[in-house]
Amino acid sequence: MRLIVAGGGTGGHLFPGIAVATALRNRVPGTQVRFIGTSRLLDQQTLAGLGFELSALECGGVKGLGPITKMRNLLQLPQAVLKARRMLREFQPDLIFGVGGYVTGPVLLAGKSLGIPIAIHEQNSVPGLANRLAGSLADRVFISLPCQPEFDPKKTVQTGNPVRKEILAAAQKEHVPAQVPTLLVLGGSQGAHRLNMLMLEAMEILVGEHKEAQLIHQSGQADAMSVREGYARIGIKAEVSAFVRDMAHVYGQADLVISRAGATTLAELAVMGLPALLIPFPYAADDHQTKNGKYYENGGGCKVLPEAELTGEILAGEISQYLQNFEELHNMSANMKTMAMPEAANRIVDECLRLAARSDH
Repeated sequence: MRLIVAGGGTGGHLFPGIAVATALRNRVPGTQVRFIGTSRLLDQQTLAGLGFELSALECGGVKGLGPITKMRNLLQLPQAVLKARRMLREFQPDLIFGVGGYVTGPVLLAGKSLGIPIAIHEQNSVPGLANRLAGSLADRVFISLPCQPEFDPKKTVQTGNPVRKEILAAAQKEHVPAQVPTLLVLGGSQGAHRLNMLMLEAMEILVGEHKEAQLIHQSGQADAMSVREGYARIGIKAEVSAFVRDMAHVYGQADLVISRAGATTLAELAVMGLPALLIPFPYAADDHQTKNGKYYENGGGCKVLPEAELTGEILAGEISQYLQNFEELHNMSANMKTMAMPEAANRIVDECLRLAARSDH
């Protein structure tokens, strides 16, 4: 089996692709996988050491950009499609699996022109522009959450969001709370400046109130030094990293998560049964992070805190309330577990193998 995974630029796009590629490789020995992604360092770091090839495709998005940049990126598109065709002809894949991001479009267009079966995965409750367009090209559409607008129901399967095998393994281990509760702060694979600043303000207030907590904080590269120094100044024990490679390890230590509301992170929190305070990124396309978070909040697994209404003082109050109410944390944890779909990667692999077997390209 030869698989192309198309997409990248964020961990939220890459992680489901890694989960599916790994599951397929386990199911079909000798499977070869090539990711066609961006030239960003994040793509290289995320895929490092996993045994997958990575090819970069230069192209740009169009949504939310100025007219000149948008026109330049549109003019690049034919060249990107031609380059993607050359990559596909050389690799000869049995299937293309699109995970979102602007790189996906040219690869899927090239794949369609070559008659290669196409599947895509939409992580969010509101499909991104690339995947909305890709839905018409795809033979199968996998979704994590109910989507608005909907894809064609005849080719749509709700599988959940694929979670990497090391996180599935970590979810089987019993969590033993430490004497001092551990807060895990996640701003997405590139960090979140506003979230970082709110946490520093909140923890300073909690220290002043003699509330104990230790932190694991994924800050993004730009803020790593200032966040580390900020916690040291207030006297908080904190492990600050620009980017966390071993998410399974840090999830296993957490009692409460303060996080953005990216779909992949939420799927991982659900599998781990981790209660969370979610602060959606307010400028996400179509405000999809708020809609993602509300899905899990409605199930009782987390609480959504709109960033525009949030101060360090309000956040400190929310954190304090949950750290003092272990019964509530336990209930939220159980509710998150009920919303988990740990078999997502295997369900997608089942469908992908059926698609590839039907193909006569």
